[in-house]
Amino acid sequence: MTTDQSTPTDPQLEETIEVAAPPEAVWALVSDVRRMASWSPQVVRAFVRGGGVVGPGTRTVNLNRRGPLFWPTQAKVVRFEPHREFALRIKDNYTIWSFTLEPTDTGTRVVQRRETPDGISTISLRLTKAVLGGQDVFTEELRAGMRQTLARIKAELEERRPVTS
Repeated sequence: MTTDQSTPTDPQLEETIEVAAPPEAVWALVSDVRRMASWSPQVVRAFVRGGGVVGPGTRTVNLNRRGPLFWPTQAKVVRFEPHREFALRIKDNYTIWSFTLEPTDTGTRVVQRRETPDGISTISLRLTKAVLGGQDVFTEELRAGMRQTLARIKAELEERRPVTS
């Protein structure tokens, strides 16, 4: 962490969906960070530093977009429990984005979270206020994006047409 002070705000965002696929199939998708742009309305591209297989400690560079605005982030895989949990810590704003997989009688419950155990960096809060419409507006966009991401993952796993909204 840098010397920049962080401020707690909305400690956790969470969205859940049930998928008619086993945890192994869900894991194969959510643990491949390069695929995130296929589902997330905000992620344009994710690059794995050094290429290769994603695992504990893997570092990524991500390009995000909101309308005409683009911004890069750097992340590190901080939780990697095959078929159960995958999490990335975003260096730039201190958040942790994760997928938790829970087997059910009909498939898998997929929980996507945005955690803020160390708050959100001051610079990120300031930029959100100045450029992204403020924390409340951006938080609602993140929640909608999480729902869209999960719906697209579900659609791919259940071999349906991709969800567009």
